[in-house]
Amino acid sequence: MELRQLRYFVRIVECGSLTRAAAELEVAQSALSLQISRLESELSTRLLRRTSQGTLPTEAGLAFFREAQLTLRHADEAARAAQQARLMGSVSVGLAPTACSVLGLPLILTLREKYPDVRLQLVESLSGHLAGMLNARQLDLAVLYGTHPARRWSTTPLLDERLYLIQSARRPLRPTGERGIALTDLDGVPLILPSAGHGLRNALDAAFTRHGLRPVLAAEIDSLATLMDAVDAGLGATIQPWAATRRYADADTRFRLTEIVEGEAIRRSYLCSLSNDELSPAALAVRVVLAACARELVKSGAWVGARLSPS
Repeated sequence: MELRQLRYFVRIVECGSLTRAAAELEVAQSALSLQISRLESELSTRLLRRTSQGTLPTEAGLAFFREAQLTLRHADEAARAAQQARLMGSVSVGLAPTACSVLGLPLILTLREKYPDVRLQLVESLSGHLAGMLNARQLDLAVLYGTHPARRWSTTPLLDERLYLIQSARRPLRPTGERGIALTDLDGVPLILPSAGHGLRNALDAAFTRHGLRPVLAAEIDSLATLMDAVDAGLGATIQPWAATRRYADADTRFRLTEIVEGEAIRRSYLCSLSNDELSPAALAVRVVLAACARELVKSGAWVGARLSPS
């Protein structure tokens, strides 16, 4: 009997549906059914039954459910005690300004709760600069955009963010429809973008080239705060994910966001770290926590315009 099987069984009972439990656990329904079948075979008794109301526990299953909950609670407490006792030290994490505006504080709070002896060094900078720091072993892990050649990195797709045309609400430069705007509709619109070599700029330049467009650049600014101030002043529009407006309490009235409708108009982020054998136990734990925080922010809708990347 495995703890995984207990977790699967408990979640199915809590959800009242095999399909819903599989979705929440992010496990294929067939794999979930297989594990439950193995559990029932080992116990030599039927634990679940399917009805028109969903998947319900049998009498034996209900008794097993209560004890399984208690077992899982004790296992979690044991793991937590062991982790908190051994995990300590400093872990350096790099986040780009947009990611930091959404992910930074939840990461800090979660780590403080789960691993109070781990000291987090959070570095906010452009993706390209963070990649250089990671290569130089000045960071343990970072959220980066685009691809960065590095032989010994561990890299996992994290999430995809939709891109928006962002304008000043008081001084809009381009009328937009409710259903979004195409890149071809931006011809002649003065844009304020990061400089060449920036991950987002590279993706946008590639998209413009595919459509045979030459954007009108009003300015190139690598500071997100200054870039958004320039947009707010009506000096140009920009193309950014929603997170670029995250630090403005009045973003809904200050800016006008219109989704770019092209399918390739997304920004994919990657969770990159030194190789596993170079990371301390604390850094390995922080990597897991960071991915979990991002996943929860996306699922709860707190990270607007983002979806989890396919593995």
